[in-house]
Amino acid sequence: MWKSLHNDIDHTRIPGVTLLLVLWIGICAGSVALVPSDQCTRVAAEFNTLYPGSVRANRSEEFIFHYRPIKGEAVRVWVSSPTNDSQRPLMFVVQQQQGVMSWQVPLVLRAITGVSYLYRDVSRTLCCLDVERPTSKFALKSPSQLRRMAAHATLEEKHFTVTVTTQSPSNVSYELRVTENSQFLLQSGIKYMFNATPSQPQFFVYEFASEEKSVMVNVTSRIENPCSVVSVQDFGCPVNDLDQNVNFAGRYQTMTSQAAITVQKTQQNSMFHLVFVVKTDDFACKGIVPLTPINLSEVVVDYDERVKELEVVITKTISRKVYMYAFVFCCTLFLPFYLVAFVWMCVRQWRTRPQRQPDVCNVKEQKKLSEDDSIPSSLSRDSYGAIGPMVVESPELKARRLRVDWTHASISSSDEDELEDYDTMDDALYDKNIIRSKPCLHVADLARRKHSAMTKKYQIYCWNLVTVGVFYVLPVIQLVLTYQNVLHDTGNQDICYYNFLCAHPWGVLSSFNNVFSNLGYFLLGLLFLLIVGFREFSNQMSPHTKGTHSQHELGLPKHYGLFYAMGFALIMEGLLSACYHVCPNYSNFQFDTAFMYIIAGLCMLKLYQKRHSDVNANAYKAYASFAVIIFFAVLGVVVAKRAVWFWILCTMVHILASLALSFYIYHMANWHFSIAIFKYIAVHFYNDCIRRCTRPLYMDRFILLVIGNIFNWSYAIAGLLIRPRDFDSYLLGIFMSNLLLYSAFYIIMKIRSGERILLVPMLFIILATVAWGAALYFFFQGLTSWEKTAAQSRERNKPCILLQFFDHHDIWHFLSSIAMFLSFMVLLTLDDDVDLVSRDKILVF
Repeated sequence: MWKSLHNDIDHTRIPGVTLLLVLWIGICAGSVALVPSDQCTRVAAEFNTLYPGSVRANRSEEFIFHYRPIKGEAVRVWVSSPTNDSQRPLMFVVQQQQGVMSWQVPLVLRAITGVSYLYRDVSRTLCCLDVERPTSKFALKSPSQLRRMAAHATLEEKHFTVTVTTQSPSNVSYELRVTENSQFLLQSGIKYMFNATPSQPQFFVYEFASEEKSVMVNVTSRIENPCSVVSVQDFGCPVNDLDQNVNFAGRYQTMTSQAAITVQKTQQNSMFHLVFVVKTDDFACKGIVPLTPINLSEVVVDYDERVKELEVVITKTISRKVYMYAFVFCCTLFLPFYLVAFVWMCVRQWRTRPQRQPDVCNVKEQKKLSEDDSIPSSLSRDSYGAIGPMVVESPELKARRLRVDWTHASISSSDEDELEDYDTMDDALYDKNIIRSKPCLHVADLARRKHSAMTKKYQIYCWNLVTVGVFYVLPVIQLVLTYQNVLHDTGNQDICYYNFLCAHPWGVLSSFNNVFSNLGYFLLGLLFLLIVGFREFSNQMSPHTKGTHSQHELGLPKHYGLFYAMGFALIMEGLLSACYHVCPNYSNFQFDTAFMYIIAGLCMLKLYQKRHSDVNANAYKAYASFAVIIFFAVLGVVVAKRAVWFWILCTMVHILASLALSFYIYHMANWHFSIAIFKYIAVHFYNDCIRRCTRPLYMDRFILLVIGNIFNWSYAIAGLLIRPRDFDSYLLGIFMSNLLLYSAFYIIMKIRSGERILLVPMLFIILATVAWGAALYFFFQGLTSWEKTAAQSRERNKPCILLQFFDHHDIWHFLSSIAMFLSFMVLLTLDDDVDLVSRDKILVF
């Protein structure tokens, strides 16, 4: 079958088919020959020579550079073209042994705002891995000498090519120049100056010396604009040196006039690249959005107006010995407080040791209450509870006392009918509203409740504070450590607002010194708790407080619950301040101020409680008020900078709260603190001011409350008009100002009432004033400001000023902790002069 079919084929047709096939192949070959092929011109180029040229779609040029690289130098390629056609740009491709780098001209960079910027001059540094530090004998040589000496230390000859292509059908002209960067390898302690633009970034390399563990890269500029980025990247190729990719590797900071990055040596890499990129706009550094409408389709041509002049210096960081010196300094600074406190407690205990002689006050009281000289005063009924020698009553004396009692009883019984017609006003001795309405109040009038019950009431302040503090601080620690991990993982050092010129890392902490300097709050808070505990124990063992009735006790009521709460609040303030300084920024500033509100509030409550023991607020209401304040503080962080309604609400709450609290204080808690109090305010204002003008019953108290309301109303209105962004500091200013005002009033009224300020509290007042003045000086140095952007905050950074370890803010931590401790001691010792004065002789103000 296959054979027969094969035999039937006409062999005469084969030559014709072959001829047609050959003809078709020839036509195809001819047509291909008529189409011009791509032309590539190769040029053996040299360094420091300008090469002009032009290319089009089917014509490219290739420049071949042969060179012997010198250790410590790099190659930089500069290209320029007058074309603005971003659709068909020039493509420059650099082929090296380590890899390939390419870019286009014009170079198009998109800003954060969405606007595209076009650049016609582009300059890039080629990545080079053949870098070595000069030997130690070159270390003291000048840069020119280093270049001459390094010329003899060349490597093997290498080459790279620069290929220029385009898809434009017409000729596109360009210029090309390749130069050597002799300052590519940076040296420690030497200042380098250079320029950079968005299309002409710069990067260098630094190699750690064998003895170096870490270095600080300090970058400065004489001008703030344009915004730039400083990046530290691991040594290797490729290097991310454009605005679009500089954030993808290493650690980086935005910069206006100053930046600083601490780089630690690792076992994996003893070298790093230092990259400088100029941003296309200033939004990242200043956070200002253009007011004019943005056309995202518009392309802006930049004529290299954004030139940044930069200076960089790499210096060695502190050694481990400095860390040890700083720790010893802190211990040495606060150890004297413990020694002085110990000596003071010993002296006080010796001076208040029990005496064997009878109490003079109780002897006089016994004589006054005795009605029969023949009956011993110790056996009278009214001498119950008095301290004195115990006398055994004989049967004869007992019979005489019973006859006297029967006589008095019979007289009272016979006159009972006549006395029923008279109001003896015995209820005036028990009705608190009548007692508190007296024109001249004494401490005994406001300390009538059982001492043990009031002690338990004020102890709740301490235990509630400890509970709240534990539940508050644990999530805070977790949050700030998360912030720290995010900073290490992303490399974005704009997250945390450190003083980078004095930020010493230790472990996972980027600024250990700012955290460690809060140690004073913990140590002095603990010391204050020990002193309060000693005072309470000493008071319980004092002979003046045993066996006396509440009306006849000496001195102010001794309740220490609020003092314990103040000590724990100081410890919590130090802990939360340390948490804040793990990664200080706008979001967690409330952690640094939360317990400052509580400390100020507790101090005002303690001042008021000293002479108003029975009418002071209980712990639950006080901490509920603090919770409302913290809520407003958190809300202020979120909306205070842009919401007018929030400031209107805060102003109204501030004014109404001041008015209601003033009315409550003036009437000695005769009215319940509730919404109905505003009704009572309106009624009293109408009756006492409009219907008839009457003189205030408590003039001193009235003057204080008027001054306080004038200040608070003015402060609230000023906040509404100014609307500061830092709402937490604004709120803290309200508390601290009111505390200062009330403290000044208390001291003035104490002196006016004839009381004295002893030497010890006077010394504490002077020392606290000096400490607060010095502390505020260092606080207002303003090393950082999270009210601005991270780049603007770094403009305020300053070097360390104490032991090469602590900056101004660390000294503020030291001095403010001392100042708060001394202020607490003022409250603790201010009324020691009335310890032996009967409460019915101590005025209330």
